[in-house]
Amino acid sequence: MRSPIAIAVFWIGIYLCLTLFPLFVLLLYPPAPNIERGFWIEFSVALGFIGLAMMALQFALTARINRIESSYGIDIILQFHRYISIVAFCFILIHPIILFIRQPETLALLNVLEAPWRARFAVTATSALIVLVVTSIWRTQLHIPYEPWRLLHGTMAVLALSFGIAHAVGVNYYLSLFWKTVLWAAIALTALWLLVYVRLIKPALMTKKPYLVEDVTPQRGNTWTLALRPHGHQGFTFDPGQFSWITLDISPFRMREHPFSMSSNGDNSERLEFTIKALGDFTEQIKDIQPGTKAYLDGPYGVFTSDRYEDAAGFVFIAGGIGITPFMSILKTHGERHDDERPYLLIYASSSWDDVTFREELEAMQQRMDLTVVHVLRHPPDGWEGETGYVDRDLLERYIPKRRGTRQYFICAAPRMMDAVERALHELDVPATNIHMEHFNLV
Repeated sequence: MRSPIAIAVFWIGIYLCLTLFPLFVLLLYPPAPNIERGFWIEFSVALGFIGLAMMALQFALTARINRIESSYGIDIILQFHRYISIVAFCFILIHPIILFIRQPETLALLNVLEAPWRARFAVTATSALIVLVVTSIWRTQLHIPYEPWRLLHGTMAVLALSFGIAHAVGVNYYLSLFWKTVLWAAIALTALWLLVYVRLIKPALMTKKPYLVEDVTPQRGNTWTLALRPHGHQGFTFDPGQFSWITLDISPFRMREHPFSMSSNGDNSERLEFTIKALGDFTEQIKDIQPGTKAYLDGPYGVFTSDRYEDAAGFVFIAGGIGITPFMSILKTHGERHDDERPYLLIYASSSWDDVTFREELEAMQQRMDLTVVHVLRHPPDGWEGETGYVDRDLLERYIPKRRGTRQYFICAAPRMMDAVERALHELDVPATNIHMEHFNLV
């Protein structure tokens, strides 16, 4: 069986090949130039085609393809999707800029009222891409709600890719041969098919496997545990630490879904629990959800799981606030599996003692398995003798084992805490391959 690193490298190679393959194909049977185009013109065209190929692959990155997701984790894939979008945007934008500099007369093509259709296609595609990038980067500042933004995002992506390829075909230079046009048409149709699958086919499949809310239980720290039971089907098991997208009380076609980690035993398909902190908007409504409410799940996803490291001598979990959720799933699952041969260390940062979610459950678990819990409070009560402040290098050095490479380290917290803990672990010579992180924000 290939290692996760080898599989990840394999998919990177596939991505690079798919990005560059259409460009290499265009070089087969190159058209005989009627004029001297020069290096910079050809370079700008190459950037345009690479940018188009990268845009088409963006549809695959967001399609939640299990084989790809299981190699990296969907949080890493979505981060890559965000960053590579900027790269593709720059490539596509540089393409006309070089043309305008090398051939100033092409500036007239910006006059869409008089320009040929191929130029109108280019302007439309570029405008859609600009709207897509601006509304994605500054969505919060522009106060665009998630659901309308998601619809806008998909629409602009389709327009940018479709009109971009229409522009390339309209230029009729490198795509003058029929089979090359067919190739790019196939690329566009594949991308659109992936969008149809995510937006229509997958929601249709989800409607056949609904869940019902069994109960909503309050927890410490303004947090609630939402329990779901499969309705008319067997549900699914999951690797402890994974997450799912939840759609509550509406049709899955509405695209109003939210990702949350499961906090229950991964081996129990009859009851799935999600522990959710009330932070605003959707999460504030969890406490008001009534038993019997219909729900739909898309999952499980994620590689933030102990099951990928069965041979580990032990685990170190570092949680901040509601970041405790995936660790509860791991601890519950391993407890039910009677995994009492390996040590577990949980370093849990909270605002106050009353805000410690799952406090009593963690105390009970310490009696059943080799679990050490270190609470770190920013606002400790009077007489508190435990750790205070923040999880920093000195605190970690006091608790993690001296033989750093014998454990697997999992971090789930707010971004600032995760960055600080990751740096501290590196400074303490923890191998980078032993550090695993789960990001809160997937949207």
